[in-house]
Amino acid sequence: QAQVVESGGGSVEAGGSLRLSCVTSGFTSNARYIAWFRQPPGKEREGVAAISTTSGSTYYADSVKDRFIISRGSAKTTVDLQMNDLTPEDTAMYYCASHSIGGGWPPLIATRYNIWGQGTQVTVSA
Repeated sequence: QAQVVESGGGSVEAGGSLRLSCVTSGFTSNARYIAWFRQPPGKEREGVAAISTTSGSTYYADSVKDRFIISRGSAKTTVDLQMNDLTPEDTAMYYCASHSIGGGWPPLIATRYNIWGQGTQVTVSA
């Protein structure tokens, strides 16, 4: 059974950095998108960044472009999200997501993903 598991959340002051990791397992196909979403308290879930496992193409929300970097780990089953210059507006539960065959496009749309992790909390204080 395919699954994704996040780690690396925590608390940091504004201007700081955090690195999230997503470990994937059980996928029968290597061709897919792996994405990070976040859900601030009282708000809808939004796409943050995504990466194609075939082309390596990356996609970012405008709000995190130039601050966040999504990348494949040295173990190809891992996707990392390096978050720099964090602000209190980045405070949210962060989720890793992937999909069965046929999903994943557009890459920052939550409804295109059907495999979700439990989430990891990121809190940024002013």
